[in-house]
Amino acid sequence: MIQHTLRAGRRAVSPSLRCFSETSGGEIIGEDGFERTGSPRPTKQASLYVHWPYCLRRCSYCNFNKYIPRENNDHIMTECLQRETETLLQLSQVSCVTSVFFGGGTPSLAPHSTIDAVLNTVSRWAYLSDKAEVTLEVNPTLAGKSKLEDYCRAGVNRLSIGVQSLQDEDLKILGRDHSSHQALQTVEEARRLCPGRVSVDVMFGRPKQSVASWENELSELLRVCDDHVSLYQLTLERGTQLFKQVLGGEMTVPAEDVTAEMYQCARRTLHQHGFLQYEVSNFARHKAVSHHNTSYWKGRQYIGVGPGAHGRFVPLGEEGVLREARTQTLEPGAWIREVQQRGHGTRRRIQLGHLELLEEVLVMGMRMTDGINHKHWEMFSPQLGLREVFGTSRDVQELLQSGQLILDDRSLRCSWDGLVFLDSILPTLLVELERQISQRLQRDHHSDGQTKSRTCSPR
Repeated sequence: MIQHTLRAGRRAVSPSLRCFSETSGGEIIGEDGFERTGSPRPTKQASLYVHWPYCLRRCSYCNFNKYIPRENNDHIMTECLQRETETLLQLSQVSCVTSVFFGGGTPSLAPHSTIDAVLNTVSRWAYLSDKAEVTLEVNPTLAGKSKLEDYCRAGVNRLSIGVQSLQDEDLKILGRDHSSHQALQTVEEARRLCPGRVSVDVMFGRPKQSVASWENELSELLRVCDDHVSLYQLTLERGTQLFKQVLGGEMTVPAEDVTAEMYQCARRTLHQHGFLQYEVSNFARHKAVSHHNTSYWKGRQYIGVGPGAHGRFVPLGEEGVLREARTQTLEPGAWIREVQQRGHGTRRRIQLGHLELLEEVLVMGMRMTDGINHKHWEMFSPQLGLREVFGTSRDVQELLQSGQLILDDRSLRCSWDGLVFLDSILPTLLVELERQISQRLQRDHHSDGQTKSRTCSPR
């Protein structure tokens, strides 16, 4: 079972930056993006993730980077989010932001003025199309529902609703602060404001849950949801309240074979209702895919702003660096001080080598049902194509012959049945990738040595 894989209009712009063509989905393809260059050199495009770290309470299963605020510091947090956005946009040399995602934490606790301020900052330093996807995660409480219209006026055009469950008893076990009725009301209001652009998150593998109850819950959800559904399997994270309860025998969760059947049941049910699975956990109809998350899975640049946010981009002045992985300081108070002192709260920077970059492209790309097509892989690996890397491996051949994996003229991808086993397929692919890259480096080193030897030989 793929338990680990399941987890994890008014903006002004300088005319000189209008050098991009737009697709119908609002995705921007620029002159210097990977889509046009054919090599992994710096791109002028990136998506932007903004992290709001605060929650009113901590859910029993959650180990995300979130904090219960001791006092209201919305104004300071807003100023620092603006400043870090400005700093990192300049540092990344990005001139076009393709999408923005406000996550958390509980970003629907942030005032709508924060959303407006951050988006205005983006527009001052980069091109943000009126059609660019701007998503906000929403906790479906009465308070969250009441603010949706203000968020949309501030520039949000896609809403992701954390329904999690339609069973009130389960919501209490999970430590959620909303009821199933409030969740349904919030989804209805979101659909009124953003028709066709509302996603619902729902969780399976919950304590006491059965396949039959899950089927009934899916049926109820499909009567009210919009065109996007994200499924997540509950995972017991060490240190959480729920982990301790299960460890102590106070609660039990479904066995692995039961959660596997729940996942397959959801896939079949969603397919019957017109939803196409486009990624391990994500389903859409009417082409309502998440453009922001797709940019992650396709290995594109992204900038992470806010406490604990992650980013991947090529920083200014770092010649020869393919990409840098950046992590912002976790704790909000420390992050605020660092942003006030030096403009950003980056705590860790790791330069990604060619192998590390390809590993990320592989792991993220294989999450998609379309997998990784040959042209996309060549953008990051011009010398070694997918067939050269994976086509001759005995272990990979076994996966191909079993029908779990497909490598054809279209792409490298999991089959419908194989996607369930992605967690066990990826290690085989990663080992083969490392082996092929190592052999390539050895051949290049040997070739360079011979060239030098011939050059230095006496005539």
